[in-house]
Amino acid sequence: MDVAVAAGDLLASLAARGDADRAARTQRYFPQEIRALGVSNASVAELAYDHLRERPDISPVTCLALTEEVLSRAAHHEEVLLGFALLHKVARAGLGDELLDRCEYWLETYVCNWAQCDDLCLKLLYPFFRGHLDRIPRTRRWVASRSPWARRAANVAVVKFVRRTVGRTVFELPLSHVFDNCVRLMDDGDVYVRKGCGWLLKVTAEVHQDEVAAFLSTWHTRMARDTFRYAVENMDPETRASLMALGKRTHG
Repeated sequence: MDVAVAAGDLLASLAARGDADRAARTQRYFPQEIRALGVSNASVAELAYDHLRERPDISPVTCLALTEEVLSRAAHHEEVLLGFALLHKVARAGLGDELLDRCEYWLETYVCNWAQCDDLCLKLLYPFFRGHLDRIPRTRRWVASRSPWARRAANVAVVKFVRRTVGRTVFELPLSHVFDNCVRLMDDGDVYVRKGCGWLLKVTAEVHQDEVAAFLSTWHTRMARDTFRYAVENMDPETRASLMALGKRTHG
């Protein structure tokens, strides 16, 4: 397969599905201006899956090369999502460390909004980590990235692994991983990085409520209001009320 030709065909097919009204509506989900074609996420995924289904012999390495080509040409929001969708089916077993390395690069180079970041984390890195649980700690270094999207991904990429049954194994993300990440990122200058901390703490509290409550009691003075409120959202009413009282004294 000629990767350059295939990428061009895919991008042309994606553009043909665009809808100007949908593109305008998409903007309301983002505080910054984005360039959108107006293609639904489901339609983006369908295009990628149809392309791969018609080529059952395509190798994971070729899929990765195709993704690289699509991303290198991407000028619209959905084109980035298309690049990621081409790897959904091979992420768990078809690729190894090279995928994780490329994800870090893509977060720092091509990802430019929260939806692209979360799509990469939840649709691409999630299946990858299900097949490579031992690689999860490598995301810890992303907290020091120059890219806010890599810093957000340091938390979002692991939210489904706070406690996760994979085959016959129950994997639990160490609390030290959660709390160390959040200490380093809870007062980050980017609101989406801070919200990523709140999301990880909320999910962790569903499994380790007492430990997260103690963490919030210690660190609430450094935590933004929206991060704090997100973290306590699913706690039991009594614990939540007690922590919210702390938050009110802190944030006024």
